[in-house]
Amino acid sequence: MSLWIDEVRWNEQGLVPAIAQDHKSGKILMVAWMNEDALKLTAEQGHAVYWSRSRKKLWHKGEESGHQQVIKDIRLDCDEDVILLSVEQIGGIACHTGREGCFYRHLEDDEWVSTEPVLKDPKTIYTS
Repeated sequence: MSLWIDEVRWNEQGLVPAIAQDHKSGKILMVAWMNEDALKLTAEQGHAVYWSRSRKKLWHKGEESGHQQVIKDIRLDCDEDVILLSVEQIGGIACHTGREGCFYRHLEDDEWVSTEPVLKDPKTIYTS
């Protein structure tokens, strides 16, 4: 019998994309990467833990900003290669730009147009 973690199809780097979705509104907040440790910790601790590809280390969402993601549900897609996290976004800000979510631009007349306001200046969120 295989463990639940063994059913995930990791890419060549040992990662899987993870989509964070607001558990009430259904809005997609962000997409990040998880390795096996990140997914296990997320399931065990009940808050989102990701793998930072740029820093090459585990990243506990909200460790600097305080904008933690409390896990409500974890799902695996039919191809077993994408994780969907249903989360409660603490502080209402998921994006490092100070917005609710990372998908704040849409394509309009061949230009990316910002459609979501900055809720908090990132300089006041990230002080380190």
